[in-house]
Amino acid sequence: MTTEKFDAVSVATKANVYFDGKCVSHGITLADGTKKSVGVILPATLTFNTGAPEVMECVAGSCEYKLAGTSEWKKSAAGGKFSVPGNSSFEIRVTEAYHYICHFG
Repeated sequence: MTTEKFDAVSVATKANVYFDGKCVSHGITLADGTKKSVGVILPATLTFNTGAPEVMECVAGSCEYKLAGTSEWKKSAAGGKFSVPGNSSFEIRVTEAYHYICHFG
């Protein structure tokens, strides 16, 4: 099931803009201190590096992704998620706007 909303959050009003605007997100902090980001990736093929482990949850649209050290592209669509290890990277291919929540840690 796709997360539809978060209640009682603090939102960073300044957007994180990556790859010349092809990825835009806002950081949010839940009441318990948990940090996430919510954003959109526009059509592109991009490579992201991770510090902490991440779970990418698809809210709308779809993508194909490939984790570091693998050669297989996998698909994630609305309601789907994929996990990325910490201190790693992943490639993402988007052909339509991909709306996501990034769960850290």
